[in-house]
Amino acid sequence: MKIAVVMGGYSDESVISLRSGQLILQNLDNSKYKSFEVHVVLEGWFAVIDNQKYNIDKSDFSFTKDGIKTQFDSIINTVHGTPGEDGHLQAYWELLEIPYTGCNFYQSALTFNKRDTLSVLSKFNIPKAKSIYLTKGTAISVDDVVSELGLPFFVKPNQSGSSLGVSKVNNKEDFEKALEFAFAEDSDILIESYLKGMEVSVGVLHFNGKTTVLGLTEIVSENDFFDYEAKYLGKSDEITPARLDEAMTQKVVEMATKVYDNLGMLGFSRSEFIIMDGIPHFIEINTNPGLSPQSIFPQQAEYAQIEFSKLLDNEINLALKRKPLWKK
Repeated sequence: MKIAVVMGGYSDESVISLRSGQLILQNLDNSKYKSFEVHVVLEGWFAVIDNQKYNIDKSDFSFTKDGIKTQFDSIINTVHGTPGEDGHLQAYWELLEIPYTGCNFYQSALTFNKRDTLSVLSKFNIPKAKSIYLTKGTAISVDDVVSELGLPFFVKPNQSGSSLGVSKVNNKEDFEKALEFAFAEDSDILIESYLKGMEVSVGVLHFNGKTTVLGLTEIVSENDFFDYEAKYLGKSDEITPARLDEAMTQKVVEMATKVYDNLGMLGFSRSEFIIMDGIPHFIEINTNPGLSPQSIFPQQAEYAQIEFSKLLDNEINLALKRKPLWKK
């Protein structure tokens, strides 16, 4: 079976995605699959074989080498950010009727949009921070924000990952700088109240026919919050399993499962929660979680004692069973 491991993307998260793709290539069962490294980056789309690049034909997502055309039986999608985590590639592959891993284009687009995700989950009584939605060019007073949310508060891009463009505002003087930082990533932003408590990252997937929580990881950042530096440059401790009692662990597991199911998810995901006053508050969900050596999801798979190759088998099987929406 020919498997394209698609990595890269058009955002600053591309470098993380390329690392994630390498872990997948290393863990695919070579007795079952012939895997191909495929880059979707700003410089172009191409298959990489022995350090040589072969252009992807966008009419059918194939490539030709030495006069031989290769088409893929399935795709493992590990593109972080746009266009692989926001639904664009998923819609394209669906039109081509090529099976792909992870959730479909609608869930991808929905969950990449923080505001819309929070709006949907509000119907299911999922606790979350208070928030203000702001579009670039719209005036807002820092005094109004403080009156509504208090200090400190967070400013974050509406559609971005890896904590890119996120700031914690501890005093009013930092507000304009935080706005500029967030708007550099997206034209829409969220301003959220500060939740004081333990941060927990939860790996969830559909495995062996049911929604499965891999593990709970406690995040202890050396920085003011779990920012890009803390995530990828070693400025945090990630403790798996999280130091929670059995009752609280069960609360977080139930909440993460509820989020995953009510969003109609499929495939790998990582949900973030802050436990404040004994209640897990939802922060966000990542539908293409990082799979680099520094990433949390592989750590949780190891804790759950599930071989990563089996998780990849499961993802490919789910992809092959799923039919395009118009054929259901």
